[in-house]
Amino acid sequence: MLSLAAMPPIVRCGEPPKSKKLIEWGGNEPDTRFLRAHIEQMEKLPFDGVIFHVAGDHNENLCWDIWGDRRFAVSQFQNSLADLKATQFHRFTERFVRVNVTPGKVDWFDDAAWAIVAQNFGVAAEIAKQGNCTGIMFDDEQYQGALFDFRQQKHRDKKSFAEYATKVRQRGREWMQQVVGHNPNITILLTFGYPITRPRPGEKDRSESEYGLWADFFDGMLSACAPGTRIVDAFENSYGYRRPEQFERAYRTIKEKVLGWTSEKEAYRRHVQAGFGVWMDNDWNKHGWNTTDFSKNYFKPEGFGESVRLALQRSDEYVWVYTEKPRWWTNENLPTAYVKALEAARKSVQTPLAR
Repeated sequence: MLSLAAMPPIVRCGEPPKSKKLIEWGGNEPDTRFLRAHIEQMEKLPFDGVIFHVAGDHNENLCWDIWGDRRFAVSQFQNSLADLKATQFHRFTERFVRVNVTPGKVDWFDDAAWAIVAQNFGVAAEIAKQGNCTGIMFDDEQYQGALFDFRQQKHRDKKSFAEYATKVRQRGREWMQQVVGHNPNITILLTFGYPITRPRPGEKDRSESEYGLWADFFDGMLSACAPGTRIVDAFENSYGYRRPEQFERAYRTIKEKVLGWTSEKEAYRRHVQAGFGVWMDNDWNKHGWNTTDFSKNYFKPEGFGESVRLALQRSDEYVWVYTEKPRWWTNENLPTAYVKALEAARKSVQTPLAR
C-alpha cells in the first residue's frame, strides 16, 4: 500500500505541469514606493514574487478599510499605479495586492452598504490589472469584525442560519462579479479556504463555527468566476508543517475532501488550486527568534528549508513564506543560513528563478 507521501499528484486531465512559485509575505510587507526604490536588491533573494499593499494619494488605506463604509475609486491610487508601472520587475513575475475583510462590520442584508464593499474590491482588481500584477492576496482572517460567525450577526434572532447562508452566497457572487468585471483573468490567493469553515468538536454545524458563513461566500465566488479566474487556497494552516504526510493530507483535503462541502463542485474543480504557507519564525512569541542559536527556533535552517521543499513539491503552484521578526527586504534579523536553506529548497524541486 502506498504511503501518503508516496501517493501520486492529482493532475487534471490534459493540464500541463506548472512551475512552482515562491512568494514572500510578512511583517515587512512593502508598499509600491518601496518596491520601486528597492526592486533590484529585492530580486536578489530567492523569490518569484511578493505581496504588497497600495496606498492612496491622500493616505487612503485600501487594504484595511476595503470592507467598510468608505467608497474608493481607482483615481485615488494614481501614485501607486505610477510606481508599479515604473518599477523594473524582472524575476518577480508574481505580484499580489493585499486586501482584507476589515473593518468587516457591514450588515450582510444592507444593500447600499454592501454595494460599497463590492465596488471597493472591484477597485482592487482594477489596480492589480492596471499595475500588471498577477492578482490579489485576499486575506479573509477576521482581524476586526466577525463577518462569518452566524452567532455574531445583527439579525441572528430574527433570521435563520439558512437565510444568512443564502444572503452571504449572494454577496460572494456579487463580490466576484465586481472582481472579474474588472479583471477576468485574475489570480486570487486566499489565506483560508473551505477547511476553516468546518465545525470543531462540540459544534453541531457551521452555524456554530467561527468561520461558518465563509463557505457560503466562497460558493458565491465560485458561481461567478470567469473562465480565466484562478483561486488558490494558500492554506495558512500549514505554517508549522514539518512532515510530508501533513502536506499530503492537506493537499487531499483541498483537492478532494472539499468537494463534499461545496455546492459548486464543477467550478471548484476548474478554478481552485492548492497552495501552502510556511512561517519561518513560527510562533516566535512562544519559541523566540534567535539569530545565533538556531536550536531555540521552531524551525532550524535545515528544517525550514525542508518544509519549503515539501510545500513546493506538493503544491499545485504557489507557496508563500511568512515572517514577522526576520525582515527579508531590509535584511533585519535574517541569518544567512535561512537564506541559503531557502535557495537550496528551490533548487531541490527544480524551480529556476526567472531571469
